[in-house]
Amino acid sequence: MAGLRLIVGLGNPGAEHLRTRHNAGFWFVDALAMREGVRFGLESKLFGETCKVDVAGRTLWLLKPATFMNASGKSVAAALRYWKIAPEEALLVHDDLDLPPGAARLKFDGGHGGQNGLRDTMQLLGHGRFHRLRIGIGHPGHKDRVTPWVLGKPGKDDEAAILRAIDDAMAVLPLAVEGDFNEAMKRLHTGKD
Repeated sequence: MAGLRLIVGLGNPGAEHLRTRHNAGFWFVDALAMREGVRFGLESKLFGETCKVDVAGRTLWLLKPATFMNASGKSVAAALRYWKIAPEEALLVHDDLDLPPGAARLKFDGGHGGQNGLRDTMQLLGHGRFHRLRIGIGHPGHKDRVTPWVLGKPGKDDEAAILRAIDDAMAVLPLAVEGDFNEAMKRLHTGKD
């Protein structure tokens, strides 16, 4: 399996969305950029902010679409085309209602599970053959409460759990970057080295 060349954090731009649950994907790439001491810069032709980081001896692009969640695919598709990166070499990081806060799961291919950023990306690419990192945000218990839930800020305990999940995912990222997704998944999903 090819390694990773692009990591896309899904979220909504703007200060008012910064710490919302729906921006868990942004949280991840922001944490990675901060760890590497690099800053995002606006790249208008890619409809987002980008920067480069080195992980496991490889240079990766990070992307934060500036299109709002529902139009994320426009930015993702533009970046794949511009950098000549295959979808299989991309990891999309997003919030997931079906996982509890504190859980993070790697996955390749599959449906969008109602996640609008994935839905838009899959519509534009015509498939879902890319890697996903699902960051659990929990579920409010009723579908009518989902929108205010994802667009709201998590409480202190949930935020700490989400940040812990991001750290756990960050720890296995070098394996994924090198293309060893099975080992990365095993460690992330079982919590064992």
